[in-house]
Amino acid sequence: MRRFMAFLLLLGTASVGTAHAQTETSSPKEATPAAKVVAKKLNVAHIEIKGSYTEGLGGGGLFSEVVETLNDALQRLKKAAGDESLDAVVLHINSPQIGWAKLNELRSGIAKIRHRGRKVYAWLEGADTKDYLLASACDQIVIPESGMVMLPGLRAEISFYKNLFDMLAIEPEMLRVGEFKSAAEPYSRSEMSPAFREEMETIIDDYYQQIIEMVSKSRNLNAEQVSGIIDTGLFSAQEAKERGLIDHVAYEDHIIDLIKGDQKDAEVKITKSYGKKKIDTDFSGFTGMAKMMNLMMGIEPATRKSSSPKIAIISAVGPIMSGTSRGDFFGEESMGSTTMIKAIRQARDDASVKAVVLRVDSPGGSALASDLMWHELETLEGKKPLIVSMGDTAASGGYYIAMGADRIFAEPGTLTGSIGVVGGKIALEKFYAKVGITTSVVQKGKNAGVLSTTKPWTETERDAMQKMMNDIYAQFTKKAAEGRKMEYEKLEKLARGRVYTGTQALNLGLIDELGTLDDAIAYAKKSAGIDPESKLERLDLPKPTSPLEALFGPLDPSVHVRNAVMKAWLNRLPAEISSQLKSLDVYDQLAREKVLTVMPYQLYIK
Repeated sequence: MRRFMAFLLLLGTASVGTAHAQTETSSPKEATPAAKVVAKKLNVAHIEIKGSYTEGLGGGGLFSEVVETLNDALQRLKKAAGDESLDAVVLHINSPQIGWAKLNELRSGIAKIRHRGRKVYAWLEGADTKDYLLASACDQIVIPESGMVMLPGLRAEISFYKNLFDMLAIEPEMLRVGEFKSAAEPYSRSEMSPAFREEMETIIDDYYQQIIEMVSKSRNLNAEQVSGIIDTGLFSAQEAKERGLIDHVAYEDHIIDLIKGDQKDAEVKITKSYGKKKIDTDFSGFTGMAKMMNLMMGIEPATRKSSSPKIAIISAVGPIMSGTSRGDFFGEESMGSTTMIKAIRQARDDASVKAVVLRVDSPGGSALASDLMWHELETLEGKKPLIVSMGDTAASGGYYIAMGADRIFAEPGTLTGSIGVVGGKIALEKFYAKVGITTSVVQKGKNAGVLSTTKPWTETERDAMQKMMNDIYAQFTKKAAEGRKMEYEKLEKLARGRVYTGTQALNLGLIDELGTLDDAIAYAKKSAGIDPESKLERLDLPKPTSPLEALFGPLDPSVHVRNAVMKAWLNRLPAEISSQLKSLDVYDQLAREKVLTVMPYQLYIK
């Protein structure tokens, strides 16, 4: 759909002064020498916004410069805001795959440039809702004649697999604690439960209101006008201009003229890829080969350890699992408890670290791993301030680990809460029978088959599993109530697996403040007795995995070959299909983790 679109380019008018010569004449016949007009030079930064912008440090070694992280993008915008030599910024918005929190972070970065008096011109080849909301933060928006603006509203689609399982004679055994903990529903139902539908409707309503507010404020339109625009949904470039959604219908080569405005003699210098890190690709000779090997192994050049005051930013990104964190070249990450505990201890024991900010972007995962990380974060109490900043998602286990914080910040569009527990398994006995496989069993112990993927639970096995989940739910809600300084009964009513947006969570007392990562960092400095405006060294933790492991996965040939083949196959499919198949990864988690504190769904809104 995005191929059809063309969109942003905010452009302004630059004033260029010309000198008027005053001459003295000795007689009317003498010619007056022409004054030399010096064209004004305008410096323009060109920044392209594209990709998924992972949190944290991204890939390690050689690939750390290839995949741009959210922090990289924000630092480029911050550099443009502070660069006094710049007259304007051209923001090329190229279909970034971002969530609501990252959208807000980037909009805030654009606002800082404008606040410093520099115009921001947005250029797009087409726009869906997220593209347009990002563009609307700029001064002017430009789209080519053939482009389209698509603001069709919001629609959430949830796929259910019960009928497929019935066809294959696969029996999903799913348990949950909390009527809104709907993570198991796609595998045990063929449609939404009333509680699940109620939850989704409130989330979509809140996002819809956020869209109305952003567009109305940015484009000087009232709420009724924006609502009417959304109900129409699809606009040609000219129609979008007539409705006040964009400022210019023009092609990219017209950008310079739009920047010049009336001053046609101005010289415009555009710095492409402004602020982007340059990749050192000189691997010639012995030194170059050694450098290549070090980068592939994730060995960074030795640097002297600094004793200057620091603020530690710990990135808690991806599904929560036991063991070490994993990442790949494409920016997909999982959060391992072993890796995270090591990072927390490093920040705690480093005397130069004055405060810790935990940046969470996780739907949760293993209940055990979540609890281990929560405990380690609790050891910071009384030693160093711990401030949490929530990204696109900080739900279930991602919310659990935030409970020990002194203060929790979230974005308006963050998905959080989901305080509940889910567990289950897939029973394949009948499916095996269809394909000619039979199973014989020898066991000791009444509940020995509780984790078997062959047979369904017996009554006693189901009871034992449910009791364990009830105990974990009680632990989760108790810690959440203590962390939020809330009566248990009140917190438990807000729990039950229900997911909230950041705005809703603030109103319910599940977080403390709406704000960006920069806001959380400023609060952390203040809590540590440091001027929020002062500059501290930033210690980013945990360190990324080596490029070899990022490319090939765990050092297990059977695993990394399988993963590489599956990933290559999935990446060749349309995004809508591959996302459905990738979601089946929950089976792998269920096979390795007994109980999950995981968000019920992944929400993609275009």
